[in-house]
Amino acid sequence: MDLFKVYPLWDIDIVRAEGSYVWDNKGTRYLDMYGGHAVISIGHTHPHYVDMVVNQLKNIGFYSNSVIIDQQRELAQKLGELSGKKDYQLFLCNSGAEANENAMKLASFYNGKSKVIAMRGAFHGRTSLAVSVTDNPKIAAPVNHTDHVIFVPLNDEEALEKAFRENKNEISSVIIEAIQGVGGIQIASKEFLRRIRSLCDEYNAVYIADEVQCGCGRTGEYYASDWAGVQADIYTMAKGLANGFPIGAISIAPKFIPTFGMLGTTFGGNHLACAGAIAVADVIAEDHLIDNARSMGEYLMNEIKTMPGVREVRGRGLMIGVELFDDATELRKRLLFEEKVFVGSSGNKKIFRLLPALNITREHADAFLAALRKLLTA
Repeated sequence: MDLFKVYPLWDIDIVRAEGSYVWDNKGTRYLDMYGGHAVISIGHTHPHYVDMVVNQLKNIGFYSNSVIIDQQRELAQKLGELSGKKDYQLFLCNSGAEANENAMKLASFYNGKSKVIAMRGAFHGRTSLAVSVTDNPKIAAPVNHTDHVIFVPLNDEEALEKAFRENKNEISSVIIEAIQGVGGIQIASKEFLRRIRSLCDEYNAVYIADEVQCGCGRTGEYYASDWAGVQADIYTMAKGLANGFPIGAISIAPKFIPTFGMLGTTFGGNHLACAGAIAVADVIAEDHLIDNARSMGEYLMNEIKTMPGVREVRGRGLMIGVELFDDATELRKRLLFEEKVFVGSSGNKKIFRLLPALNITREHADAFLAALRKLLTA
């Protein structure tokens, strides 16, 4: 049997990783400034993370959600403290798409409505409902098409208000990434996020903050949308939550009342996934990584802005988009094969993304900056 080839692959076989570095099967070391799509929060193979997962596996790796799993309760408590949402409720699943799927389903249960407002340029996942609110027709099959989704331009308050007015009794939820990742690090304004909050309150709709990529401390706040000073009703999480172990979660406001069977999952919240996520929460708190993300991100962005060929630098914390005047594809390739640095692409070919571990150091940043400056000034 061969693989179903849906990924374009670099000709590199990564076999080992530590901190912000990875090594291929030939022994070549690479600086990882992308973290596997913002997944690596505390560095590869962090000792506390490895110990937590291995020790958990020695005891029990999995049992169903029909019994008490103490690790779920510990994780909920730690995430409540990190995020400042101690009165919220936690539901655990397996991925970002699943988290968004459950969030929209829960919103519809809550208010009995069926339409969702999503943003142009959005990416929310590849499962059925998640892909229907993703603004990319190339990845939506005919079976995913639905008239329940209304797309509006990001930061267009007039279009948002119009969507509510014209569908006043039908809008169940608004789903938004405070910073669009795949969309090229496009940032929702504070005013726009506040308007979502007020319109959801006015029309009894649910504000869903998709924090799958921009959450878990990456932007210098635990949730990127909290920069606006208002709270969402549901926050979705996944990528950075367990440093590579598959997990998803939704943090749910107190006004939502659960009933048995409303949501469910087989593998979600299993012992191993929770152990990984608890380890990440421990390290983020103990090593003050949210503060580090804020300061290191500011340093990187300020330095990159001074380089030739750079049209704009956008982002918050360690979620950074660098827009060039020209196509960034060749630069990314040269960074990888000549300078041994991983960076990420985006939906816009002129933009590359930086999503490193939250504990990168000034040494890591300077190594990347030197490599980038070398190529841009050559």
